[in-house]
Amino acid sequence: MPALSFSPIRRAMARIAPLAVVAMLGLAQPLAAQGQFSPAITVNDLVITGFEIEQRTRMLELLKAPGDPAKLAREQLIDDRLRLQAAKDAGIRPSREEVLDGMEEFAGRANLSRSEFVKVLESNGVAEQTFRDFVNAGMAWRQVVRQRFAGRVGVSEAEVDRALSNRGSGGSIRVLVSELIMPMPPRQESAVRARANRISQLTSTSAFSAEARRYSATATRRNGGRLPWRSLNELPPVLQPLMLKLKPGQVTDPIEIPGAIALFQLRDIEETGYSAPEVAAVEYAAYYMPGGRSDETLAKARVLKGRVDRCDDLYGVAKGQPAEVLERGTKAPGEIPTDIAYELSKLDAGEVSTALTRANGQTLVFLMLCGRTTKVNEDVDREEFTIGLRNQRIAQLADGYLAQLRASARIIER
Repeated sequence: MPALSFSPIRRAMARIAPLAVVAMLGLAQPLAAQGQFSPAITVNDLVITGFEIEQRTRMLELLKAPGDPAKLAREQLIDDRLRLQAAKDAGIRPSREEVLDGMEEFAGRANLSRSEFVKVLESNGVAEQTFRDFVNAGMAWRQVVRQRFAGRVGVSEAEVDRALSNRGSGGSIRVLVSELIMPMPPRQESAVRARANRISQLTSTSAFSAEARRYSATATRRNGGRLPWRSLNELPPVLQPLMLKLKPGQVTDPIEIPGAIALFQLRDIEETGYSAPEVAAVEYAAYYMPGGRSDETLAKARVLKGRVDRCDDLYGVAKGQPAEVLERGTKAPGEIPTDIAYELSKLDAGEVSTALTRANGQTLVFLMLCGRTTKVNEDVDREEFTIGLRNQRIAQLADGYLAQLRASARIIER
Protein backbone atom coordinates (compact mmCIF):
# COMPACT_ATOMS: atom_id res chain seq x y z
CA MET A 1 0.00 0.00 0.00
CA PRO A 2 1.46 3.41 -0.81
CA ALA A 3 2.51 5.40 2.22
CA LEU A 4 1.50 9.01 2.69
CA SER A 5 4.52 11.28 2.96
CA PHE A 6 4.06 14.15 5.40
CA SER A 7 6.22 16.78 3.63
CA PRO A 8 4.75 16.42 0.12
CA ILE A 9 1.20 16.44 1.44
CA ARG A 10 1.90 19.47 3.57
CA ARG A 11 3.26 21.25 0.52
CA ALA A 12 0.21 20.12 -1.39
CA MET A 13 -2.05 21.67 1.17
CA ALA A 14 -0.20 24.93 0.74
CA ARG A 15 -0.90 24.72 -3.00
CA ILE A 16 -4.58 23.87 -2.54
CA ALA A 17 -5.25 26.61 0.01
CA PRO A 18 -2.18 28.85 -0.03
CA LEU A 19 -3.96 31.70 1.62
CA ALA A 20 -5.11 29.82 4.70
CA VAL A 21 -2.95 28.39 7.42
CA VAL A 22 -3.84 24.70 7.46
CA ALA A 23 -1.93 22.54 9.93
CA MET A 24 -1.98 18.80 9.54
CA LEU A 25 -1.04 16.92 12.66
CA GLY A 26 -1.13 13.23 13.73
CA LEU A 27 -2.07 10.54 16.34
CA ALA A 28 -5.83 10.26 16.65
CA GLN A 29 -7.66 10.56 19.92
CA PRO A 30 -11.02 8.91 20.60
CA LEU A 31 -14.00 11.16 20.07
CA ALA A 32 -16.69 11.56 22.68
CA ALA A 33 -19.38 8.97 22.32
CA GLN A 34 -22.23 10.36 20.27
CA GLY A 35 -24.38 9.49 17.30
CA GLN A 36 -22.27 9.63 14.19
CA PHE A 37 -24.64 11.88 12.31
CA SER A 38 -26.00 13.96 15.15
CA PRO A 39 -24.86 17.61 15.39
CA ALA A 40 -21.59 18.01 17.27
CA ILE A 41 -21.02 21.67 16.40
CA THR A 42 -23.18 24.35 14.82
CA VAL A 43 -21.64 27.33 13.07
CA ASN A 44 -24.20 30.03 12.26
CA ASP A 45 -26.84 27.26 12.10
CA LEU A 46 -24.63 25.13 9.83
CA VAL A 47 -24.17 21.65 11.31
CA ILE A 48 -20.95 19.69 11.74
CA THR A 49 -21.62 16.07 12.61
CA GLY A 50 -19.67 13.68 14.76
CA PHE A 51 -19.05 11.61 11.65
CA GLU A 52 -17.34 14.54 9.91
CA ILE A 53 -15.12 15.15 12.91
CA GLU A 54 -14.18 11.49 13.09
CA GLN A 55 -13.38 11.41 9.37
CA ARG A 56 -11.26 14.55 9.46
CA THR A 57 -9.44 13.22 12.50
CA ARG A 58 -8.59 9.99 10.68
CA MET A 59 -7.37 11.97 7.69
CA LEU A 60 -5.09 14.03 9.93
CA GLU A 61 -3.83 10.85 11.59
CA LEU A 62 -2.34 9.68 8.30
CA LEU A 63 0.08 12.63 8.29
CA LYS A 64 1.74 11.39 11.48
CA ALA A 65 2.81 14.69 13.01
CA PRO A 66 2.68 15.65 16.73
CA GLY A 67 -0.41 17.27 18.16
CA ASP A 68 -4.06 16.55 18.89
CA PRO A 69 -5.82 15.71 15.60
CA ALA A 70 -9.27 15.46 17.22
CA LYS A 71 -9.01 19.04 18.45
CA LEU A 72 -7.55 20.22 15.16
CA ALA A 73 -10.29 18.47 13.18
CA ARG A 74 -12.94 20.45 15.04
CA GLU A 75 -11.08 23.73 14.45
CA GLN A 76 -10.57 23.02 10.75
CA LEU A 77 -14.20 22.07 10.19
CA ILE A 78 -15.42 25.23 11.91
CA ASP A 79 -13.15 27.30 9.69
CA ASP A 80 -14.30 25.37 6.62
CA ARG A 81 -17.93 26.23 7.40
CA LEU A 82 -16.99 29.89 7.71
CA ARG A 83 -15.04 29.76 4.43
CA LEU A 84 -17.91 28.13 2.58
CA GLN A 85 -20.43 30.61 3.99
CA ALA A 86 -18.22 33.50 2.86
CA ALA A 87 -17.96 31.91 -0.59
CA LYS A 88 -21.75 31.53 -0.78
CA ASP A 89 -22.25 35.16 0.22
CA ALA A 90 -19.82 36.20 -2.53
CA GLY A 91 -21.59 34.05 -5.12
CA ILE A 92 -18.63 31.68 -5.38
CA ARG A 93 -18.91 27.94 -5.85
CA PRO A 94 -15.99 25.89 -7.22
CA SER A 95 -16.98 23.79 -10.20
CA ARG A 96 -16.78 20.00 -10.15
CA GLU A 97 -13.80 20.17 -12.53
CA GLU A 98 -11.97 22.65 -10.29
CA VAL A 99 -12.43 20.43 -7.25
CA LEU A 100 -11.28 17.32 -9.13
CA ASP A 101 -8.23 19.20 -10.40
CA GLY A 102 -7.51 20.30 -6.84
CA MET A 103 -7.75 16.74 -5.60
CA GLU A 104 -5.41 15.60 -8.36
CA GLU A 105 -2.91 18.31 -7.53
CA PHE A 106 -3.06 17.48 -3.82
CA ALA A 107 -2.51 13.78 -4.47
CA GLY A 108 0.34 14.56 -6.83
CA ARG A 109 2.33 16.07 -3.99
CA ALA A 110 2.45 12.60 -2.47
CA ASN A 111 3.50 11.18 -5.86
CA LEU A 112 0.09 9.54 -6.26
CA SER A 113 -2.76 9.96 -8.69
CA ARG A 114 -6.12 11.08 -7.34
CA SER A 115 -7.51 7.56 -7.53
CA GLU A 116 -4.44 6.08 -5.80
CA PHE A 117 -4.64 8.71 -3.08
CA VAL A 118 -8.33 7.98 -2.54
CA LYS A 119 -7.57 4.26 -2.24
CA VAL A 120 -4.99 4.95 0.46
CA LEU A 121 -7.49 7.08 2.34
CA GLU A 122 -10.28 4.53 2.02
CA SER A 123 -8.02 1.69 3.14
CA ASN A 124 -7.45 3.73 6.32
CA GLY A 125 -11.15 4.41 6.89
CA VAL A 126 -11.37 7.86 5.29
CA ALA A 127 -14.13 8.33 2.73
CA GLU A 128 -13.48 10.03 -0.59
CA GLN A 129 -16.13 12.62 0.26
CA THR A 130 -14.05 13.74 3.27
CA PHE A 131 -11.13 14.45 0.97
CA ARG A 132 -13.43 16.16 -1.55
CA ASP A 133 -14.99 18.38 1.13
CA PHE A 134 -11.58 19.40 2.40
CA VAL A 135 -10.38 20.39 -1.07
CA ASN A 136 -13.65 22.12 -1.93
CA ALA A 137 -13.43 24.38 1.14
CA GLY A 138 -9.85 25.27 0.32
CA MET A 139 -10.66 26.04 -3.32
CA ALA A 140 -13.68 28.14 -2.37
CA TRP A 141 -11.67 30.17 0.13
CA ARG A 142 -8.90 30.70 -2.38
CA GLN A 143 -11.40 32.24 -4.78
CA VAL A 144 -12.98 34.36 -2.03
CA VAL A 145 -9.62 35.79 -1.06
CA ARG A 146 -8.65 36.46 -4.66
CA GLN A 147 -11.91 38.30 -5.29
CA ARG A 148 -11.82 40.26 -2.05
CA PHE A 149 -8.15 41.20 -1.67
CA ALA A 150 -6.13 40.67 -4.85
CA GLY A 151 -6.96 44.08 -6.29
CA ARG A 152 -6.17 45.89 -3.04
CA VAL A 153 -2.57 44.85 -2.47
CA GLY A 154 0.41 46.49 -4.13
CA VAL A 155 4.13 46.29 -3.39
CA SER A 156 6.50 49.19 -4.11
CA GLU A 157 10.11 48.82 -5.26
CA ALA A 158 11.32 50.30 -1.98
CA GLU A 159 9.32 47.71 -0.03
CA VAL A 160 10.84 44.92 -2.13
CA ASP A 161 14.33 46.29 -1.43
CA ARG A 162 13.68 46.35 2.31
CA ALA A 163 12.20 42.86 2.29
CA LEU A 164 15.16 41.48 0.33
CA SER A 165 17.59 42.95 2.82
CA ASN A 166 15.82 41.02 5.61
CA ARG A 167 14.89 38.05 3.51
CA GLY A 168 14.04 34.73 5.13
CA SER A 169 14.20 31.36 3.44
CA GLY A 170 10.55 30.45 2.82
CA GLY A 171 8.55 27.97 4.88
CA SER A 172 9.85 27.21 8.33
CA ILE A 173 9.13 25.36 11.54
CA ARG A 174 8.72 27.12 14.84
CA VAL A 175 8.68 25.57 18.28
CA LEU A 176 7.34 26.31 21.74
CA VAL A 177 9.97 25.20 24.26
CA SER A 178 10.50 25.21 28.02
CA GLU A 179 14.02 25.22 29.44
CA LEU A 180 15.61 23.97 32.62
CA ILE A 181 19.30 24.63 33.20
CA MET A 182 20.63 23.27 36.48
CA PRO A 183 24.01 24.29 37.89
CA MET A 184 26.27 21.33 38.67
CA PRO A 185 28.51 22.41 41.58
CA PRO A 186 31.62 20.40 42.43
CA ARG A 187 30.91 17.18 44.36
CA GLN A 188 27.21 17.38 43.47
CA GLU A 189 27.55 16.08 39.92
CA SER A 190 26.03 12.66 40.61
CA ALA A 191 22.98 14.07 42.38
CA VAL A 192 22.32 16.64 39.64
CA ARG A 193 22.71 14.01 36.89
CA ALA A 194 20.26 11.70 38.68
CA ARG A 195 17.75 14.53 39.03
CA ALA A 196 18.18 15.44 35.35
CA ASN A 197 17.56 11.83 34.29
CA ARG A 198 14.37 11.79 36.36
CA ILE A 199 13.11 15.06 34.86
CA SER A 200 13.90 13.89 31.32
CA GLN A 201 11.21 11.21 31.72
CA LEU A 202 8.43 13.73 32.36
CA THR A 203 5.67 14.21 29.80
CA SER A 204 3.59 16.77 31.70
CA THR A 205 4.26 20.45 30.95
CA SER A 206 3.06 21.49 34.39
CA ALA A 207 5.37 18.97 36.09
CA PHE A 208 8.34 20.17 34.03
CA SER A 209 7.52 23.80 34.86
CA ALA A 210 7.41 22.94 38.55
CA GLU A 211 10.89 21.42 38.32
CA ALA A 212 12.13 24.49 36.41
CA ARG A 213 10.82 26.83 39.11
CA ARG A 214 12.64 24.78 41.71
CA TYR A 215 15.97 24.03 40.06
CA SER A 216 16.58 26.21 36.97
CA ALA A 217 19.24 28.93 37.08
CA THR A 218 17.79 30.97 34.20
CA ALA A 219 15.60 34.05 34.37
CA THR A 220 12.69 32.02 32.98
CA ARG A 221 12.43 29.98 36.20
CA ARG A 222 9.76 32.42 37.44
CA ASN A 223 7.36 31.27 34.72
CA GLY A 224 8.38 27.63 34.80
CA GLY A 225 11.04 27.86 32.09
CA ARG A 226 8.47 28.69 29.39
CA LEU A 227 9.85 30.47 26.34
CA PRO A 228 7.81 32.16 23.58
CA TRP A 229 7.47 30.79 20.03
CA ARG A 230 10.73 30.85 18.07
CA SER A 231 11.87 29.65 14.68
CA LEU A 232 13.67 26.31 14.79
CA ASN A 233 16.61 27.77 12.86
CA GLU A 234 17.17 30.30 15.65
CA LEU A 235 18.19 27.48 17.99
CA PRO A 236 21.80 26.24 18.09
CA PRO A 237 22.46 23.65 15.35
CA VAL A 238 22.92 20.87 17.92
CA LEU A 239 19.43 21.44 19.36
CA GLN A 240 17.48 21.62 16.10
CA PRO A 241 17.41 17.87 15.31
CA LEU A 242 16.62 17.09 18.97
CA MET A 243 13.48 19.24 18.81
CA LEU A 244 12.30 17.53 15.63
CA LYS A 245 12.51 14.12 17.32
CA LEU A 246 10.24 15.13 20.20
CA LYS A 247 6.48 15.06 20.50
CA PRO A 248 4.76 17.76 22.56
CA GLY A 249 5.33 17.03 26.24
CA GLN A 250 8.55 15.06 25.71
CA VAL A 251 11.88 16.20 27.15
CA THR A 252 15.36 15.94 25.69
CA ASP A 253 17.95 13.71 27.27
CA PRO A 254 20.14 15.68 29.70
CA ILE A 255 22.68 17.86 27.87
CA GLU A 256 25.84 18.58 29.83
CA ILE A 257 27.27 22.05 29.35
CA PRO A 258 30.11 23.67 31.28
CA GLY A 259 29.07 23.81 34.92
CA ALA A 260 25.47 22.75 34.34
CA ILE A 261 22.98 20.32 32.78
CA ALA A 262 20.30 21.52 30.36
CA LEU A 263 16.91 19.98 29.57
CA PHE A 264 14.37 21.17 27.03
CA GLN A 265 10.70 20.26 26.79
CA LEU A 266 8.78 20.65 23.53
CA ARG A 267 5.36 22.17 24.26
CA ASP A 268 4.21 22.61 20.65
CA ILE A 269 5.48 22.69 17.07
CA GLU A 270 4.03 24.12 13.87
CA GLU A 271 4.94 24.98 10.31
CA THR A 272 4.82 28.63 9.31
CA GLY A 273 4.79 30.35 5.95
CA TYR A 274 7.96 32.34 6.59
CA SER A 275 11.27 31.69 8.28
CA ALA A 276 13.67 34.11 9.89
CA PRO A 277 16.71 35.09 7.78
CA GLU A 278 19.49 32.53 7.99
CA VAL A 279 22.26 33.76 10.26
CA ALA A 280 25.77 33.74 8.79
CA ALA A 281 27.63 34.97 11.88
CA VAL A 282 27.02 36.07 15.46
CA GLU A 283 29.07 38.71 17.26
CA TYR A 284 29.07 38.53 21.03
CA ALA A 285 31.07 39.46 24.11
CA ALA A 286 31.64 37.44 27.27
CA TYR A 287 32.90 39.17 30.40
CA TYR A 288 34.05 36.68 33.05
CA MET A 289 33.30 37.60 36.67
CA PRO A 290 34.85 35.70 39.61
CA GLY A 291 32.48 34.35 42.24
CA GLY A 292 30.17 32.27 40.07
CA ARG A 293 26.49 32.50 40.98
CA SER A 294 27.08 33.85 44.46
CA ASP A 295 24.68 36.55 45.64
CA GLU A 296 27.49 39.10 45.58
CA THR A 297 28.53 38.33 41.99
CA LEU A 298 24.96 38.24 40.72
CA ALA A 299 24.35 41.62 42.37
CA LYS A 300 27.43 43.04 40.62
CA ALA A 301 26.17 41.61 37.33
CA ARG A 302 22.80 43.34 37.80
CA VAL A 303 24.56 46.67 38.42
CA LEU A 304 26.78 46.14 35.37
CA LYS A 305 23.75 45.28 33.24
CA GLY A 306 22.32 48.70 34.05
CA ARG A 307 25.55 50.43 33.05
CA VAL A 308 26.23 48.91 29.64
CA ASP A 309 24.14 49.34 26.49
CA ARG A 310 26.42 47.81 23.86
CA CYS A 311 29.38 45.48 23.65
CA ASP A 312 31.89 48.32 23.26
CA ASP A 313 31.02 49.47 26.79
CA LEU A 314 32.58 46.30 28.18
CA TYR A 315 36.06 47.44 27.10
CA GLY A 316 35.86 50.21 29.68
CA VAL A 317 34.63 47.73 32.32
CA ALA A 318 37.55 45.36 31.64
CA LYS A 319 40.20 48.10 31.44
CA GLY A 320 43.19 47.34 33.64
CA GLN A 321 42.20 43.69 34.09
CA PRO A 322 43.85 40.66 32.45
CA ALA A 323 42.96 40.33 28.77
CA GLU A 324 41.29 36.94 29.30
CA VAL A 325 38.43 38.43 31.39
CA LEU A 326 36.81 39.79 28.21
CA GLU A 327 36.23 37.64 25.15
CA ARG A 328 34.73 39.21 22.04
CA GLY A 329 34.46 37.76 18.57
CA THR A 330 32.37 36.92 15.55
CA LYS A 331 31.67 33.26 14.77
CA ALA A 332 29.49 31.15 12.55
CA PRO A 333 26.57 29.62 14.52
CA GLY A 334 28.07 26.12 14.29
CA GLU A 335 31.35 27.30 15.85
CA ILE A 336 29.79 28.74 19.01
CA PRO A 337 29.66 26.49 22.12
CA THR A 338 26.17 25.07 22.56
CA ASP A 339 25.38 26.77 25.87
CA ILE A 340 26.60 30.14 24.61
CA ALA A 341 24.71 29.72 21.34
CA TYR A 342 21.51 28.84 23.14
CA GLU A 343 21.63 31.87 25.41
CA LEU A 344 22.45 34.14 22.46
CA SER A 345 19.45 32.77 20.56
CA LYS A 346 17.20 34.36 23.22
CA LEU A 347 18.81 37.81 23.01
CA ASP A 348 18.51 40.87 20.84
CA ALA A 349 21.51 43.13 20.22
CA GLY A 350 22.55 44.81 23.46
CA GLU A 351 20.76 42.33 25.72
CA VAL A 352 22.51 40.32 28.43
CA SER A 353 22.36 36.82 29.91
CA THR A 354 23.90 35.75 33.23
CA ALA A 355 22.70 32.14 33.14
CA LEU A 356 26.08 30.51 32.45
CA THR A 357 29.22 29.81 34.43
CA ARG A 358 32.72 28.57 33.76
CA ALA A 359 35.58 27.11 35.87
CA ASN A 360 33.34 24.57 37.61
CA GLY A 361 30.86 27.23 38.57
CA GLN A 362 33.45 29.61 40.03
CA THR A 363 33.15 32.18 37.22
CA LEU A 364 29.96 33.91 36.07
CA VAL A 365 29.62 34.60 32.34
CA PHE A 366 28.23 38.07 31.63
CA LEU A 367 27.14 37.38 28.05
CA MET A 368 26.06 40.14 25.67
CA LEU A 369 24.87 39.86 22.07
CA CYS A 370 26.54 42.47 19.87
CA GLY A 371 24.72 41.63 16.64
CA ARG A 372 23.91 39.08 13.94
CA THR A 373 24.85 39.00 10.27
CA THR A 374 22.35 37.35 7.93
CA LYS A 375 23.15 35.52 4.74
CA VAL A 376 22.44 37.35 1.51
CA ASN A 377 21.15 35.42 -1.49
CA GLU A 378 22.26 37.18 -4.66
CA ASP A 379 20.40 34.79 -6.94
CA VAL A 380 16.93 36.08 -6.16
CA ASP A 381 14.39 36.42 -8.95
CA ARG A 382 13.09 39.88 -8.10
CA GLU A 383 9.81 39.48 -9.94
CA GLU A 384 9.14 36.13 -8.31
CA PHE A 385 10.06 37.55 -4.91
CA THR A 386 7.68 40.49 -5.43
CA ILE A 387 4.84 38.10 -6.22
CA GLY A 388 5.64 36.11 -3.09
CA LEU A 389 5.67 39.26 -0.96
CA ARG A 390 2.33 40.33 -2.41
CA ASN A 391 0.83 36.89 -1.75
CA GLN A 392 2.13 37.02 1.80
CA ARG A 393 0.28 40.27 2.39
CA ILE A 394 -2.88 38.88 0.85
CA ALA A 395 -2.54 35.87 3.16
CA GLN A 396 -2.34 38.17 6.17
CA LEU A 397 -5.50 39.95 5.06
CA ALA A 398 -7.19 36.58 4.52
CA ASP A 399 -6.20 35.39 7.99
CA GLY A 400 -7.58 38.60 9.47
CA TYR A 401 -10.83 38.18 7.55
CA LEU A 402 -11.22 34.59 8.75
CA ALA A 403 -10.55 35.70 12.34
CA GLN A 404 -13.22 38.36 11.92
CA LEU A 405 -15.70 35.79 10.61
CA ARG A 406 -14.94 33.52 13.55
CA ALA A 407 -15.30 36.32 16.07
CA SER A 408 -18.74 37.26 14.79
CA ALA A 409 -19.98 33.69 14.26
CA ARG A 410 -22.38 31.81 16.53
CA ILE A 411 -20.43 28.66 17.34
CA ILE A 412 -22.00 26.08 19.63
CA GLU A 413 -19.98 22.98 20.52
CA ARG A 414 -21.79 20.07 22.10
